[in-house]
Amino acid sequence: MSLTNRALWFKDDFLHFIDQTLLPLEEVIVSTDSFLRVNEAIKRLEVRGAPAIGIAGAFALALSQKYPLNSPSLSEAYDILVNSRPTAVNLRWALDRLVKSLGSDKQNNLYERLLAEAGKIHEEDIESCSRIGTHGADLFRGAVNILTHCNAGYLATGGDGTALSVIYQLQKRGMLKKVYADETRPLLQGSRLTAYELHKAGIDFMIQPDSAAAYNMQLGNIDAVITGADRIAANGDSANKIGTYSLAVNAAYHNIPFYIAAPFSTIDLNIADKSGIPVEERDPSELTSVKNIHVTRSDYPVFNPAFDIIPAKLITAIITEKGVYHSPFRFDEPAENN
Repeated sequence: MSLTNRALWFKDDFLHFIDQTLLPLEEVIVSTDSFLRVNEAIKRLEVRGAPAIGIAGAFALALSQKYPLNSPSLSEAYDILVNSRPTAVNLRWALDRLVKSLGSDKQNNLYERLLAEAGKIHEEDIESCSRIGTHGADLFRGAVNILTHCNAGYLATGGDGTALSVIYQLQKRGMLKKVYADETRPLLQGSRLTAYELHKAGIDFMIQPDSAAAYNMQLGNIDAVITGADRIAANGDSANKIGTYSLAVNAAYHNIPFYIAAPFSTIDLNIADKSGIPVEERDPSELTSVKNIHVTRSDYPVFNPAFDIIPAKLITAIITEKGVYHSPFRFDEPAENN
Protein backbone atom coordinates (compact mmCIF):
# COMPACT_ATOMS: atom_id res chain seq x y z
CA MET A 1 0.00 0.00 0.00
CA SER A 2 1.39 3.40 -0.96
CA LEU A 3 1.11 6.54 1.13
CA THR A 4 -1.36 7.90 -1.42
CA ASN A 5 -4.06 5.60 -0.08
CA ARG A 6 -3.37 5.77 3.60
CA ALA A 7 -5.20 7.96 6.07
CA LEU A 8 -2.31 8.03 8.53
CA TRP A 9 1.30 6.91 8.77
CA PHE A 10 4.26 7.32 11.10
CA LYS A 11 7.57 8.53 9.68
CA ASP A 12 10.60 10.41 11.01
CA ASP A 13 9.18 10.49 14.55
CA PHE A 14 6.01 12.28 13.44
CA LEU A 15 2.47 11.03 12.95
CA HIS A 16 1.08 12.19 9.62
CA PHE A 17 -2.64 12.10 8.89
CA ILE A 18 -5.18 13.48 6.45
CA ASP A 19 -7.54 16.01 8.01
CA GLN A 20 -10.78 14.30 7.04
CA THR A 21 -12.94 17.24 8.07
CA LEU A 22 -11.75 19.04 4.91
CA LEU A 23 -12.32 16.24 2.39
CA PRO A 24 -13.17 16.01 -0.45
CA LEU A 25 -12.65 19.67 -1.29
CA GLU A 26 -9.22 19.99 0.32
CA GLU A 27 -6.49 17.42 0.93
CA VAL A 28 -4.48 18.64 3.92
CA ILE A 29 -1.91 16.48 5.71
CA VAL A 30 -1.20 17.26 9.35
CA SER A 31 2.19 16.26 10.80
CA THR A 32 2.69 16.30 14.55
CA ASP A 33 4.70 14.75 17.36
CA SER A 34 2.28 16.03 20.03
CA PHE A 35 0.01 13.43 21.61
CA LEU A 36 -2.39 16.21 22.61
CA ARG A 37 -2.69 17.26 18.95
CA VAL A 38 -3.50 13.67 17.99
CA ASN A 39 -6.03 13.50 20.83
CA GLU A 40 -7.67 16.66 19.51
CA ALA A 41 -7.69 15.21 15.99
CA ILE A 42 -9.54 12.13 17.24
CA LYS A 43 -12.12 14.23 19.09
CA ARG A 44 -12.61 16.59 16.13
CA LEU A 45 -12.94 13.68 13.63
CA GLU A 46 -9.87 14.71 11.69
CA VAL A 47 -8.98 11.07 12.34
CA ARG A 48 -12.00 8.78 12.49
CA GLY A 49 -13.08 5.18 12.02
CA ALA A 50 -12.64 2.66 14.84
CA PRO A 51 -9.43 0.95 13.57
CA ALA A 52 -7.81 4.27 12.59
CA ILE A 53 -8.69 5.75 15.99
CA GLY A 54 -7.01 2.78 17.67
CA ILE A 55 -3.87 3.16 15.55
CA ALA A 56 -3.70 6.92 16.06
CA GLY A 57 -4.26 6.49 19.78
CA ALA A 58 -1.43 3.95 19.95
CA PHE A 59 1.02 6.28 18.23
CA ALA A 60 -0.21 9.15 20.41
CA LEU A 61 0.50 7.20 23.61
CA ALA A 62 4.02 6.58 22.33
CA LEU A 63 4.45 10.25 21.46
CA SER A 64 3.37 11.23 24.96
CA GLN A 65 6.65 9.72 26.17
CA LYS A 66 8.88 11.14 23.41
CA TYR A 67 10.40 13.84 25.59
CA PRO A 68 11.05 12.20 29.01
CA LEU A 69 11.86 15.41 30.83
CA ASN A 70 8.68 17.12 29.65
CA SER A 71 6.15 14.29 29.42
CA PRO A 72 3.00 13.46 31.36
CA SER A 73 3.00 10.16 33.19
CA LEU A 74 1.97 7.16 31.14
CA SER A 75 -1.25 6.81 33.12
CA GLU A 76 -2.10 10.49 32.65
CA ALA A 77 -1.63 10.25 28.88
CA TYR A 78 -3.65 7.02 28.82
CA ASP A 79 -6.57 8.64 30.66
CA ILE A 80 -6.62 11.61 28.28
CA LEU A 81 -6.58 9.46 25.17
CA VAL A 82 -8.98 6.72 26.23
CA ASN A 83 -11.77 9.24 26.86
CA SER A 84 -11.52 11.03 23.51
CA ARG A 85 -14.13 8.78 21.80
CA PRO A 86 -16.15 6.47 24.09
CA THR A 87 -17.92 4.16 21.63
CA ALA A 88 -15.10 2.79 19.46
CA VAL A 89 -13.59 -0.10 21.44
CA ASN A 90 -10.45 -0.24 19.26
CA LEU A 91 -9.05 2.81 21.04
CA ARG A 92 -9.07 1.24 24.51
CA TRP A 93 -7.96 -2.09 23.04
CA ALA A 94 -4.90 -0.50 21.39
CA LEU A 95 -3.95 1.56 24.45
CA ASP A 96 -4.28 -1.45 26.74
CA ARG A 97 -2.15 -3.53 24.38
CA LEU A 98 0.63 -0.93 24.45
CA VAL A 99 0.61 -0.73 28.24
CA LYS A 100 0.59 -4.52 28.52
CA SER A 101 3.53 -4.79 26.11
CA LEU A 102 5.70 -2.92 28.63
CA GLY A 103 5.35 -5.64 31.23
CA SER A 104 6.56 -4.66 34.65
CA ASP A 105 9.09 -2.11 33.35
CA LYS A 106 7.17 1.10 32.80
CA GLN A 107 10.14 3.41 33.24
CA ASN A 108 12.86 2.73 30.66
CA ASN A 109 12.88 3.60 26.95
CA LEU A 110 9.12 4.01 26.90
CA TYR A 111 8.96 5.96 23.66
CA GLU A 112 10.89 3.40 21.61
CA ARG A 113 9.08 0.40 23.09
CA LEU A 114 5.60 1.90 22.76
CA LEU A 115 6.38 3.07 19.23
CA ALA A 116 7.42 -0.45 18.20
CA GLU A 117 4.15 -1.92 19.49
CA ALA A 118 2.09 0.81 17.81
CA GLY A 119 3.84 0.00 14.54
CA LYS A 120 2.89 -3.66 14.96
CA ILE A 121 -0.76 -2.72 15.47
CA HIS A 122 -0.67 -0.65 12.28
CA GLU A 123 0.93 -3.41 10.20
CA GLU A 124 -1.48 -6.00 11.57
CA ASP A 125 -4.43 -3.81 10.60
CA ILE A 126 -3.17 -3.58 7.02
CA GLU A 127 -3.15 -7.39 6.84
CA SER A 128 -6.47 -7.61 8.67
CA CYS A 129 -8.16 -5.34 6.12
CA SER A 130 -6.88 -7.50 3.28
CA ARG A 131 -8.26 -10.66 4.88
CA ILE A 132 -11.62 -9.02 5.59
CA GLY A 133 -11.88 -8.07 1.93
CA THR A 134 -11.18 -11.61 0.79
CA HIS A 135 -13.55 -13.28 3.27
CA GLY A 136 -16.31 -10.80 2.47
CA ALA A 137 -16.01 -11.10 -1.30
CA ASP A 138 -16.13 -14.89 -1.00
CA LEU A 139 -19.73 -14.58 0.25
CA PHE A 140 -20.93 -13.51 -3.19
CA ARG A 141 -21.42 -15.62 -6.31
CA GLY A 142 -22.43 -13.05 -8.95
CA ALA A 143 -22.19 -9.36 -9.79
CA VAL A 144 -23.88 -7.21 -7.15
CA ASN A 145 -24.99 -3.72 -6.22
CA ILE A 146 -23.82 -2.83 -2.71
CA LEU A 147 -25.20 -0.23 -0.32
CA THR A 148 -22.87 1.12 2.35
CA HIS A 149 -23.23 3.69 5.10
CA CYS A 150 -20.70 6.13 6.57
CA ASN A 151 -17.07 5.42 5.64
CA ALA A 152 -15.30 2.11 6.27
CA GLY A 153 -12.44 2.37 3.79
CA TYR A 154 -8.77 3.27 4.05
CA LEU A 155 -9.73 6.62 5.58
CA ALA A 156 -11.11 4.70 8.57
CA THR A 157 -8.38 2.08 8.99
CA GLY A 158 -4.69 1.40 8.58
CA GLY A 159 -5.22 -0.66 5.42
CA ASP A 160 -7.78 -0.83 2.62
CA GLY A 161 -10.74 -0.65 4.98
CA THR A 162 -13.35 -3.04 6.29
CA ALA A 163 -16.63 -2.75 4.37
CA LEU A 164 -14.87 -0.99 1.50
CA SER A 165 -12.15 -3.63 1.46
CA VAL A 166 -14.88 -6.11 0.51
CA ILE A 167 -16.05 -3.70 -2.19
CA TYR A 168 -12.51 -3.24 -3.53
CA GLN A 169 -12.07 -7.01 -3.69
CA LEU A 170 -15.39 -7.43 -5.53
CA GLN A 171 -14.21 -4.80 -8.02
CA LYS A 172 -10.95 -6.69 -8.59
CA ARG A 173 -12.93 -9.88 -9.26
CA GLY A 174 -15.24 -8.19 -11.74
CA MET A 175 -18.21 -8.83 -9.45
CA LEU A 176 -19.22 -5.26 -8.60
CA LYS A 177 -21.94 -3.43 -10.49
CA LYS A 178 -22.45 -0.24 -8.47
CA VAL A 179 -22.01 1.09 -4.95
CA TYR A 180 -24.74 3.23 -3.40
CA ALA A 181 -23.25 5.45 -0.69
CA ASP A 182 -25.59 6.95 1.88
CA GLU A 183 -24.69 10.60 2.46
CA THR A 184 -24.59 9.85 6.24
CA ARG A 185 -26.01 12.81 8.05
CA PRO A 186 -25.13 14.96 9.83
CA LEU A 187 -21.40 15.01 9.00
CA LEU A 188 -21.75 13.50 5.52
CA GLN A 189 -19.04 10.88 5.82
CA GLY A 190 -20.63 9.03 2.92
CA SER A 191 -20.92 11.87 0.45
CA ARG A 192 -17.58 13.38 1.49
CA LEU A 193 -15.34 10.42 2.35
CA THR A 194 -16.73 7.24 0.84
CA ALA A 195 -17.46 9.01 -2.43
CA TYR A 196 -13.91 10.43 -2.36
CA GLU A 197 -12.45 6.94 -1.98
CA LEU A 198 -14.68 5.31 -4.59
CA HIS A 199 -13.99 8.07 -7.09
CA LYS A 200 -10.22 7.70 -6.65
CA ALA A 201 -10.56 3.93 -7.09
CA GLY A 202 -12.55 4.28 -10.33
CA ILE A 203 -15.57 2.48 -8.90
CA ASP A 204 -19.06 3.16 -10.27
CA PHE A 205 -21.00 4.74 -7.42
CA MET A 206 -23.95 6.95 -6.61
CA ILE A 207 -24.59 9.11 -3.54
CA GLN A 208 -28.08 8.97 -2.08
CA PRO A 209 -29.84 10.64 0.86
CA ASP A 210 -30.01 8.39 3.91
CA SER A 211 -33.78 8.55 3.65
CA ALA A 212 -33.71 7.13 0.10
CA ALA A 213 -32.25 3.77 1.13
CA ALA A 214 -35.56 1.98 1.73
CA TYR A 215 -37.01 3.21 -1.54
CA ASN A 216 -33.93 2.08 -3.44
CA MET A 217 -34.34 -1.35 -1.84
CA GLN A 218 -37.98 -1.37 -2.91
CA LEU A 219 -36.91 -0.60 -6.47
CA GLY A 220 -34.72 -3.72 -6.44
CA ASN A 221 -31.45 -1.84 -6.83
CA ILE A 222 -29.72 -3.20 -3.71
CA ASP A 223 -28.37 -6.75 -3.49
CA ALA A 224 -26.59 -6.43 -0.13
CA VAL A 225 -25.72 -3.93 2.58
CA ILE A 226 -22.20 -3.85 4.03
CA THR A 227 -21.12 -1.47 6.79
CA GLY A 228 -18.36 -1.25 9.35
CA ALA A 229 -18.78 -1.22 13.13
CA ASP A 230 -17.28 0.66 16.06
CA ARG A 231 -18.07 -1.91 18.75
CA ILE A 232 -19.58 -5.38 18.67
CA ALA A 233 -20.95 -7.04 21.81
CA ALA A 234 -20.39 -10.71 22.62
CA ASN A 235 -23.84 -11.62 21.28
CA GLY A 236 -23.29 -9.78 17.96
CA ASP A 237 -25.15 -6.54 18.71
CA SER A 238 -23.18 -3.94 16.76
CA ALA A 239 -22.75 -0.18 17.08
CA ASN A 240 -22.14 1.82 13.92
CA LYS A 241 -22.75 5.30 12.58
CA ILE A 242 -26.24 6.66 13.24
CA GLY A 243 -28.62 5.50 10.52
CA THR A 244 -27.21 1.97 10.28
CA TYR A 245 -30.01 0.49 12.42
CA SER A 246 -32.57 1.88 9.97
CA LEU A 247 -30.70 0.20 7.12
CA ALA A 248 -30.74 -3.13 8.93
CA VAL A 249 -34.47 -2.93 9.60
CA ASN A 250 -35.20 -2.01 5.98
CA ALA A 251 -32.88 -4.72 4.67
CA ALA A 252 -34.66 -7.33 6.77
CA TYR A 253 -38.05 -6.20 5.45
CA HIS A 254 -36.85 -6.46 1.84
CA ASN A 255 -35.01 -9.79 2.40
CA ILE A 256 -31.63 -8.22 1.62
CA PRO A 257 -28.55 -9.57 3.43
CA PHE A 258 -27.00 -7.15 5.92
CA TYR A 259 -23.30 -7.61 6.68
CA ILE A 260 -20.98 -6.05 9.23
CA ALA A 261 -17.26 -5.97 8.34
CA ALA A 262 -14.84 -5.27 11.18
CA PRO A 263 -11.56 -6.49 12.67
CA PHE A 264 -11.84 -8.96 15.53
CA SER A 265 -10.49 -6.27 17.87
CA THR A 266 -13.81 -4.45 17.44
CA ILE A 267 -15.56 -7.32 19.23
CA ASP A 268 -15.81 -6.49 22.93
CA LEU A 269 -16.27 -9.82 24.68
CA ASN A 270 -16.57 -7.98 28.00
CA ILE A 271 -19.97 -6.66 26.92
CA ALA A 272 -22.78 -9.19 26.74
CA ASP A 273 -25.15 -7.23 24.53
CA LYS A 274 -26.17 -3.77 23.34
CA SER A 275 -27.01 -2.59 26.87
CA GLY A 276 -23.30 -2.31 27.62
CA ILE A 277 -22.33 -0.23 24.59
CA PRO A 278 -21.99 3.50 25.34
CA VAL A 279 -23.39 5.73 22.60
CA GLU A 280 -21.62 9.02 22.12
CA GLU A 281 -23.78 12.13 21.72
CA ARG A 282 -22.15 14.98 19.85
CA ASP A 283 -22.47 18.75 19.77
CA PRO A 284 -25.86 20.10 18.65
CA SER A 285 -24.10 22.46 16.23
CA GLU A 286 -23.45 19.50 13.93
CA LEU A 287 -27.18 19.52 13.20
CA THR A 288 -28.00 23.19 13.46
CA SER A 289 -25.24 24.31 11.09
CA VAL A 290 -23.17 23.09 8.15
CA LYS A 291 -19.61 24.41 7.77
CA ASN A 292 -20.45 27.11 10.32
CA ILE A 293 -23.47 28.24 8.29
CA HIS A 294 -26.66 28.06 10.36
CA VAL A 295 -29.49 26.08 8.77
CA THR A 296 -31.79 26.46 11.76
CA ARG A 297 -31.80 28.27 15.09
CA SER A 298 -28.92 27.28 17.34
CA ASP A 299 -31.15 27.35 20.45
CA TYR A 300 -33.51 24.64 19.15
CA PRO A 301 -33.29 21.37 21.12
CA VAL A 302 -31.26 18.67 19.35
CA PHE A 303 -30.84 14.90 19.68
CA ASN A 304 -27.53 14.04 18.03
CA PRO A 305 -26.29 10.51 18.76
CA ALA A 306 -23.17 9.62 16.78
CA PHE A 307 -24.08 5.92 16.66
CA ASP A 308 -26.96 3.49 16.85
CA ILE A 309 -26.96 -0.21 17.66
CA ILE A 310 -27.99 -2.99 15.29
CA PRO A 311 -29.50 -5.99 17.10
CA ALA A 312 -27.69 -9.24 16.28
CA LYS A 313 -30.87 -10.81 14.88
CA LEU A 314 -30.82 -8.29 12.00
CA ILE A 315 -27.23 -9.08 11.01
CA THR A 316 -26.75 -11.78 8.37
CA ALA A 317 -23.05 -12.22 9.12
CA ILE A 318 -20.07 -10.47 10.68
CA ILE A 319 -16.95 -10.51 8.50
CA THR A 320 -13.59 -10.43 10.30
CA GLU A 321 -10.00 -11.18 9.40
CA LYS A 322 -10.47 -14.59 11.06
CA GLY A 323 -13.36 -15.44 8.78
CA VAL A 324 -17.13 -15.04 8.72
CA TYR A 325 -19.38 -15.46 11.75
CA HIS A 326 -23.06 -16.24 11.20
CA SER A 327 -25.98 -15.89 13.59
CA PRO A 328 -26.19 -17.01 16.35
CA PHE A 329 -22.82 -15.42 16.92
CA ARG A 330 -20.24 -17.41 18.88
CA PHE A 331 -16.94 -15.60 18.73
CA ASP A 332 -15.25 -18.20 20.93
CA GLU A 333 -15.65 -20.73 18.12
CA PRO A 334 -13.77 -20.87 14.79
CA ALA A 335 -15.14 -18.62 12.04
CA GLU A 336 -16.23 -19.97 8.70
CA ASN A 337 -13.81 -19.57 5.81
CA ASN A 338 -15.59 -19.74 2.50
